[in-house]
Amino acid sequence: MLTEISAIAPQDTRDDVAVQIDGVSKSFSGTVALEPIRLKVRRGEFLTLLGPSGCGKTTLLNLIAGFLEADEGELFIDRDLVTQVPPHQRKIGIVFQNYALFPHMSVAQNVAYGLRTRRVPKAETAERVREVLALVKLEDFADRRPRQLSGGQQQRVALARALVVRPRVLLLDEPFSALDRNLRSAMQVELREIQSRLGLTTVFVTHDQSEALSMSDRIAVMSRGRIRQIGTPSQIYDRPENHFVSTFVGDANLFAATLLEKTDATASLDIGKTRLSLTTFQEELPEPGPVTLFVRPEQCSLTGLDQPGAIAATVALSVYQGSYAELHLDCSVAENGRVMLRVPASEAMEPGTNVGIALPERGPAIYTTTERET
Repeated sequence: MLTEISAIAPQDTRDDVAVQIDGVSKSFSGTVALEPIRLKVRRGEFLTLLGPSGCGKTTLLNLIAGFLEADEGELFIDRDLVTQVPPHQRKIGIVFQNYALFPHMSVAQNVAYGLRTRRVPKAETAERVREVLALVKLEDFADRRPRQLSGGQQQRVALARALVVRPRVLLLDEPFSALDRNLRSAMQVELREIQSRLGLTTVFVTHDQSEALSMSDRIAVMSRGRIRQIGTPSQIYDRPENHFVSTFVGDANLFAATLLEKTDATASLDIGKTRLSLTTFQEELPEPGPVTLFVRPEQCSLTGLDQPGAIAATVALSVYQGSYAELHLDCSVAENGRVMLRVPASEAMEPGTNVGIALPERGPAIYTTTERET
Protein backbone atom coordinates (compact mmCIF):
# COMPACT_ATOMS: atom_id res chain seq x y z
CA MET A 1 0.00 0.00 0.00
CA LEU A 2 2.79 2.45 0.84
CA THR A 3 4.35 1.89 -2.57
CA GLU A 4 1.05 2.64 -4.27
CA ILE A 5 0.34 5.74 -2.20
CA SER A 6 3.80 7.17 -2.70
CA ALA A 7 3.16 7.11 -6.43
CA ILE A 8 0.63 9.93 -5.95
CA ALA A 9 3.51 12.39 -5.64
CA PRO A 10 6.51 11.06 -7.58
CA GLN A 11 9.74 12.73 -6.52
CA ASP A 12 12.45 14.11 -8.79
CA THR A 13 15.71 14.60 -6.95
CA ARG A 14 17.43 16.42 -9.81
CA ASP A 15 16.01 19.75 -8.78
CA ASP A 16 14.89 21.04 -5.39
CA VAL A 17 12.54 23.67 -6.87
CA ALA A 18 8.98 22.60 -7.67
CA VAL A 19 7.43 26.02 -8.39
CA GLN A 20 9.36 29.07 -9.55
CA ILE A 21 7.72 32.48 -9.91
CA ASP A 22 9.82 35.05 -11.78
CA GLY A 23 8.51 38.61 -11.68
CA VAL A 24 4.83 37.64 -11.98
CA SER A 25 2.41 40.55 -11.52
CA LYS A 26 -1.32 41.19 -11.92
CA SER A 27 -3.61 44.22 -12.11
CA PHE A 28 -7.39 44.49 -12.42
CA SER A 29 -8.83 47.53 -14.21
CA GLY A 30 -5.69 49.51 -13.48
CA THR A 31 -5.55 48.53 -9.80
CA VAL A 32 -2.43 46.61 -8.83
CA ALA A 33 -3.36 43.34 -7.12
CA LEU A 34 0.09 41.80 -7.22
CA GLU A 35 3.38 43.58 -7.66
CA PRO A 36 6.18 41.61 -9.41
CA ILE A 37 6.73 38.53 -7.24
CA ARG A 38 9.81 36.31 -7.16
CA LEU A 39 9.35 33.11 -5.20
CA LYS A 40 10.63 29.54 -5.22
CA VAL A 41 8.69 26.69 -3.63
CA ARG A 42 10.87 23.74 -2.73
CA ARG A 43 9.96 20.21 -3.71
CA GLY A 44 7.87 18.54 -0.99
CA GLU A 45 7.51 21.81 0.91
CA PHE A 46 4.37 23.07 2.66
CA LEU A 47 4.45 26.80 1.86
CA THR A 48 1.75 29.10 3.22
CA LEU A 49 0.73 32.42 1.69
CA LEU A 50 -0.44 34.42 4.71
CA GLY A 51 -1.97 37.86 4.77
CA PRO A 52 -5.12 39.95 5.28
CA SER A 53 -7.96 40.11 2.79
CA GLY A 54 -6.96 41.86 -0.41
CA CYS A 55 -3.21 41.33 0.04
CA GLY A 56 -2.84 39.32 -3.19
CA LYS A 57 -2.43 35.80 -1.81
CA THR A 58 -5.44 34.30 -3.63
CA THR A 59 -4.47 36.15 -6.80
CA LEU A 60 -1.04 34.54 -6.61
CA LEU A 61 -2.58 31.10 -6.03
CA ASN A 62 -4.88 31.57 -9.04
CA LEU A 63 -1.89 32.55 -11.18
CA ILE A 64 -0.09 29.35 -10.16
CA ALA A 65 -3.25 27.38 -10.96
CA GLY A 66 -3.68 29.09 -14.33
CA PHE A 67 -7.10 30.56 -13.56
CA LEU A 68 -5.63 34.03 -14.11
CA GLU A 69 -3.18 35.22 -16.76
CA ALA A 70 -0.16 37.16 -15.53
CA ASP A 71 0.43 40.67 -16.84
CA GLU A 72 4.16 40.01 -16.87
CA GLY A 73 6.69 37.51 -15.62
CA GLU A 74 7.05 33.75 -15.96
CA LEU A 75 5.94 30.76 -13.94
CA PHE A 76 7.55 27.31 -13.91
CA ILE A 77 6.35 24.01 -12.45
CA ASP A 78 9.03 21.29 -12.28
CA ARG A 79 11.17 23.42 -14.63
CA ASP A 80 8.39 23.49 -17.25
CA LEU A 81 7.33 26.96 -18.36
CA VAL A 82 3.56 27.06 -17.72
CA THR A 83 2.80 30.77 -17.97
CA GLN A 84 0.55 30.22 -20.99
CA VAL A 85 -0.48 26.64 -20.19
CA PRO A 86 -4.20 26.16 -19.33
CA PRO A 87 -5.10 24.87 -15.83
CA HIS A 88 -6.01 21.32 -16.86
CA GLN A 89 -2.57 20.82 -18.42
CA ARG A 90 -0.53 22.04 -15.43
CA LYS A 91 -0.92 18.80 -13.44
CA ILE A 92 -2.01 20.53 -10.28
CA GLY A 93 -4.59 19.62 -7.65
CA ILE A 94 -6.68 22.30 -5.98
CA VAL A 95 -9.05 22.39 -3.01
CA PHE A 96 -11.38 25.38 -2.92
CA GLN A 97 -12.85 27.16 0.08
CA ASN A 98 -16.35 25.82 -0.65
CA TYR A 99 -15.10 22.34 -1.77
CA ALA A 100 -17.08 22.60 -5.09
CA LEU A 101 -18.43 19.04 -4.91
CA PHE A 102 -21.05 17.83 -7.38
CA PRO A 103 -24.22 17.23 -5.31
CA HIS A 104 -25.71 14.71 -7.77
CA MET A 105 -22.61 12.49 -7.73
CA SER A 106 -21.51 9.98 -5.13
CA VAL A 107 -18.28 10.43 -3.19
CA ALA A 108 -16.51 7.96 -5.51
CA GLN A 109 -17.85 9.70 -8.60
CA ASN A 110 -16.71 13.10 -7.31
CA VAL A 111 -13.23 11.77 -6.65
CA ALA A 112 -13.07 10.04 -10.03
CA TYR A 113 -14.18 13.11 -11.99
CA GLY A 114 -10.68 14.38 -12.79
CA LEU A 115 -9.57 10.93 -13.93
CA ARG A 116 -12.55 10.56 -16.26
CA THR A 117 -11.84 13.92 -17.90
CA ARG A 118 -8.27 12.70 -18.44
CA ARG A 119 -9.60 9.48 -20.00
CA VAL A 120 -7.89 7.22 -17.47
CA PRO A 121 -9.01 3.56 -18.00
CA LYS A 122 -11.91 2.46 -15.77
CA ALA A 123 -9.98 -0.25 -13.94
CA GLU A 124 -7.16 2.14 -13.07
CA THR A 125 -9.66 4.84 -12.08
CA ALA A 126 -11.43 2.48 -9.69
CA GLU A 127 -8.14 1.42 -8.08
CA ARG A 128 -6.87 4.98 -7.67
CA VAL A 129 -10.19 6.14 -6.20
CA ARG A 130 -10.16 3.24 -3.73
CA GLU A 131 -6.57 4.05 -2.78
CA VAL A 132 -7.12 7.74 -2.16
CA LEU A 133 -10.39 7.23 -0.26
CA ALA A 134 -8.50 4.89 2.06
CA LEU A 135 -5.86 7.58 2.48
CA VAL A 136 -8.44 10.13 3.67
CA LYS A 137 -10.35 7.48 5.70
CA LEU A 138 -13.52 7.57 3.60
CA GLU A 139 -13.45 4.12 2.00
CA ASP A 140 -16.78 3.27 3.70
CA PHE A 141 -18.47 6.40 2.31
CA ALA A 142 -17.85 5.86 -1.42
CA ASP A 143 -21.55 5.54 -2.33
CA ARG A 144 -22.86 8.48 -0.29
CA ARG A 145 -23.82 11.88 -1.67
CA PRO A 146 -22.08 15.06 -0.41
CA ARG A 147 -25.24 16.18 1.44
CA GLN A 148 -25.01 13.04 3.57
CA LEU A 149 -21.54 14.00 4.83
CA SER A 150 -20.32 16.30 7.57
CA GLY A 151 -18.27 19.39 6.75
CA GLY A 152 -15.05 17.60 7.62
CA GLN A 153 -15.95 14.61 5.45
CA GLN A 154 -16.78 16.89 2.52
CA GLN A 155 -13.39 18.53 2.97
CA ARG A 156 -11.74 15.10 2.79
CA VAL A 157 -13.62 14.31 -0.43
CA ALA A 158 -12.36 17.55 -1.97
CA LEU A 159 -8.83 16.68 -0.87
CA ALA A 160 -9.14 13.14 -2.28
CA ARG A 161 -10.35 14.53 -5.62
CA ALA A 162 -7.27 16.78 -5.75
CA LEU A 163 -4.87 13.97 -4.80
CA VAL A 164 -6.24 11.27 -7.09
CA VAL A 165 -4.88 12.97 -10.22
CA ARG A 166 -1.36 12.67 -8.75
CA PRO A 167 -0.60 16.39 -8.97
CA ARG A 168 2.84 17.90 -9.17
CA VAL A 169 1.61 20.66 -6.84
CA LEU A 170 -1.34 20.82 -4.44
CA LEU A 171 -3.03 24.21 -4.06
CA LEU A 172 -5.29 24.91 -1.06
CA ASP A 173 -7.45 28.05 -0.91
CA GLU A 174 -8.54 28.49 2.74
CA PRO A 175 -10.00 24.96 2.84
CA PHE A 176 -10.86 25.03 6.57
CA SER A 177 -12.69 28.35 6.75
CA ALA A 178 -16.17 26.75 6.86
CA LEU A 179 -15.32 24.34 9.70
CA ASP A 180 -15.85 24.90 13.40
CA ARG A 181 -12.82 25.36 15.62
CA ASN A 182 -12.38 21.79 16.90
CA LEU A 183 -12.96 20.20 13.49
CA ARG A 184 -10.70 22.75 11.89
CA SER A 185 -7.85 21.82 14.25
CA ALA A 186 -8.35 18.11 13.58
CA MET A 187 -8.37 18.60 9.81
CA GLN A 188 -5.20 20.70 9.97
CA VAL A 189 -3.40 17.79 11.61
CA GLU A 190 -4.82 15.26 9.12
CA LEU A 191 -3.86 17.36 6.10
CA ARG A 192 -0.35 17.97 7.37
CA GLU A 193 0.14 14.24 8.05
CA ILE A 194 -1.06 13.33 4.54
CA GLN A 195 1.08 16.02 2.90
CA SER A 196 4.15 14.96 4.84
CA ARG A 197 3.55 11.28 4.13
CA LEU A 198 3.26 11.89 0.39
CA GLY A 199 6.04 14.46 0.20
CA LEU A 200 3.68 16.56 -1.90
CA THR A 201 4.60 20.14 -2.76
CA THR A 202 1.80 22.26 -1.31
CA VAL A 203 0.88 25.94 -1.51
CA PHE A 204 -1.67 26.91 1.13
CA VAL A 205 -3.58 30.20 1.39
CA THR A 206 -4.90 31.48 4.70
CA HIS A 207 -5.45 34.66 6.70
CA ASP A 208 -5.25 32.71 9.98
CA GLN A 209 -1.87 33.31 11.66
CA SER A 210 -2.08 30.36 14.08
CA GLU A 211 -3.00 28.05 11.21
CA ALA A 212 0.02 29.20 9.23
CA LEU A 213 2.39 28.88 12.19
CA SER A 214 1.24 25.37 13.09
CA MET A 215 1.17 23.84 9.59
CA SER A 216 3.91 25.37 7.46
CA ASP A 217 7.48 24.57 6.55
CA ARG A 218 7.79 28.20 5.42
CA ILE A 219 5.45 31.19 5.42
CA ALA A 220 5.32 34.04 2.93
CA VAL A 221 3.66 36.98 4.68
CA MET A 222 1.94 39.22 2.14
CA SER A 223 0.57 42.75 2.21
CA ARG A 224 -0.60 45.06 -0.55
CA GLY A 225 0.48 42.74 -3.33
CA ARG A 226 3.99 42.19 -1.96
CA ILE A 227 5.79 39.53 0.05
CA ARG A 228 6.93 41.31 3.20
CA GLN A 229 8.88 38.38 4.65
CA ILE A 230 9.40 34.69 3.92
CA GLY A 231 10.83 32.22 6.42
CA THR A 232 10.12 29.38 8.79
CA PRO A 233 7.33 29.83 11.35
CA SER A 234 9.89 30.50 14.09
CA GLN A 235 11.70 33.08 11.95
CA ILE A 236 8.45 34.87 11.16
CA TYR A 237 7.31 34.88 14.79
CA ASP A 238 10.59 35.44 16.63
CA ARG A 239 12.43 37.61 14.08
CA PRO A 240 9.90 39.72 12.15
CA GLU A 241 11.72 41.89 9.63
CA ASN A 242 9.34 44.84 9.66
CA HIS A 243 6.54 46.53 11.55
CA PHE A 244 3.77 44.91 9.50
CA VAL A 245 4.93 41.33 10.07
CA SER A 246 5.49 41.94 13.78
CA THR A 247 1.91 43.11 14.31
CA PHE A 248 0.12 40.82 11.85
CA VAL A 249 1.63 37.53 13.06
CA GLY A 250 0.96 36.91 16.73
CA ASP A 251 0.29 39.40 19.51
CA ALA A 252 2.58 42.38 19.88
CA ASN A 253 3.20 45.08 22.46
CA LEU A 254 4.42 48.32 20.90
CA PHE A 255 6.10 51.06 22.91
CA ALA A 256 6.87 54.59 21.76
CA ALA A 257 10.57 55.15 22.44
CA THR A 258 13.54 57.32 21.60
CA LEU A 259 16.66 55.58 20.35
CA LEU A 260 19.62 57.37 21.90
CA GLU A 261 22.55 55.37 20.56
CA LYS A 262 23.32 52.03 18.97
CA THR A 263 26.26 49.68 18.69
CA ASP A 264 25.69 46.73 16.36
CA ALA A 265 22.49 45.14 17.75
CA THR A 266 22.68 46.85 21.16
CA ALA A 267 20.58 49.94 21.74
CA SER A 268 20.07 52.53 24.46
CA LEU A 269 16.52 53.87 24.59
CA ASP A 270 14.23 56.11 26.57
CA ILE A 271 10.71 54.79 27.00
CA GLY A 272 8.91 57.63 28.67
CA LYS A 273 11.02 58.35 31.76
CA THR A 274 12.59 54.88 31.74
CA ARG A 275 16.03 54.33 30.22
CA LEU A 276 16.89 50.83 28.98
CA SER A 277 19.76 49.10 27.25
CA LEU A 278 18.83 46.02 25.26
CA THR A 279 20.00 43.72 22.49
CA THR A 280 17.80 43.04 19.46
CA PHE A 281 17.94 40.24 16.88
CA GLN A 282 18.27 42.80 14.08
CA GLU A 283 21.44 43.15 12.04
CA GLU A 284 20.71 46.82 11.40
CA LEU A 285 18.96 49.34 13.64
CA PRO A 286 17.29 52.62 12.71
CA GLU A 287 19.10 55.90 13.16
CA PRO A 288 18.76 57.57 16.59
CA GLY A 289 15.43 59.32 17.08
CA PRO A 290 11.77 58.35 17.58
CA VAL A 291 11.26 54.59 17.17
CA THR A 292 8.80 51.82 17.96
CA LEU A 293 9.91 49.06 20.32
CA PHE A 294 8.27 45.70 19.54
CA VAL A 295 7.98 43.08 22.32
CA ARG A 296 5.96 39.85 22.41
CA PRO A 297 3.61 39.46 25.43
CA GLU A 298 5.52 36.41 26.64
CA GLN A 299 8.72 38.47 26.71
CA CYS A 300 7.20 40.88 29.24
CA SER A 301 6.78 40.22 32.94
CA LEU A 302 5.29 41.97 35.96
CA THR A 303 7.55 43.66 38.45
CA GLY A 304 7.37 46.20 41.21
CA LEU A 305 6.96 49.84 40.30
CA ASP A 306 10.07 50.67 42.29
CA GLN A 307 12.29 48.25 40.36
CA PRO A 308 14.92 49.62 37.94
CA GLY A 309 13.61 49.69 34.35
CA ALA A 310 9.98 49.20 35.37
CA ILE A 311 7.36 50.77 33.10
CA ALA A 312 4.25 51.95 34.94
CA ALA A 313 0.87 50.48 33.98
CA THR A 314 -2.58 49.85 35.43
CA VAL A 315 -4.65 46.69 35.07
CA ALA A 316 -7.70 47.50 32.92
CA LEU A 317 -9.06 44.00 32.31
CA SER A 318 -8.25 40.42 33.25
CA VAL A 319 -9.44 37.75 30.81
CA TYR A 320 -9.58 34.16 32.05
CA GLN A 321 -8.20 31.67 29.50
CA GLY A 322 -8.14 28.46 31.49
CA SER A 323 -4.55 27.75 32.50
CA TYR A 324 -3.60 31.41 32.17
CA ALA A 325 -5.07 34.89 32.24
CA GLU A 326 -4.54 37.76 29.84
CA LEU A 327 -3.90 41.03 31.62
CA HIS A 328 -4.76 44.08 29.54
CA LEU A 329 -2.91 47.05 30.98
CA ASP A 330 -3.33 50.77 30.45
CA CYS A 331 0.13 52.15 29.72
CA SER A 332 0.86 55.74 28.71
CA VAL A 333 3.99 54.85 26.69
CA ALA A 334 2.31 52.04 24.71
CA GLU A 335 1.57 53.19 21.17
CA ASN A 336 -2.11 52.24 21.37
CA GLY A 337 -2.35 52.89 25.10
CA ARG A 338 -2.55 49.20 25.96
CA VAL A 339 -0.16 46.35 26.78
CA MET A 340 -1.09 42.67 27.10
CA LEU A 341 0.65 40.12 29.32
CA ARG A 342 -0.10 36.48 30.11
CA VAL A 343 0.18 35.22 33.67
CA PRO A 344 -0.88 32.01 35.45
CA ALA A 345 -4.62 32.10 36.13
CA SER A 346 -3.93 32.15 39.86
CA GLU A 347 -2.01 35.42 39.45
CA ALA A 348 -4.80 37.37 37.76
CA MET A 349 -5.27 40.87 39.17
CA GLU A 350 -8.24 43.12 39.77
CA PRO A 351 -8.80 46.11 37.46
CA GLY A 352 -7.24 49.26 38.86
CA THR A 353 -4.15 47.51 40.24
CA ASN A 354 -0.97 49.48 39.58
CA VAL A 355 1.91 47.34 38.31
CA GLY A 356 5.32 47.60 36.73
CA ILE A 357 6.25 46.00 33.39
CA ALA A 358 9.72 44.55 32.97
CA LEU A 359 11.04 44.31 29.40
CA PRO A 360 13.61 41.71 28.32
CA GLU A 361 17.24 42.62 27.82
CA ARG A 362 17.40 40.47 24.69
CA GLY A 363 14.91 39.73 21.92
CA PRO A 364 12.83 42.85 21.16
CA ALA A 365 12.96 44.66 17.83
CA ILE A 366 13.17 48.35 16.97
CA TYR A 367 11.42 49.86 13.96
CA THR A 368 11.20 53.39 12.62
CA THR A 369 8.03 55.20 13.60
CA THR A 370 7.34 56.00 9.94
CA GLU A 371 6.87 52.34 9.04
CA ARG A 372 3.16 51.77 9.29
CA GLU A 373 0.92 49.58 7.16
CA THR A 374 -2.64 48.34 7.47
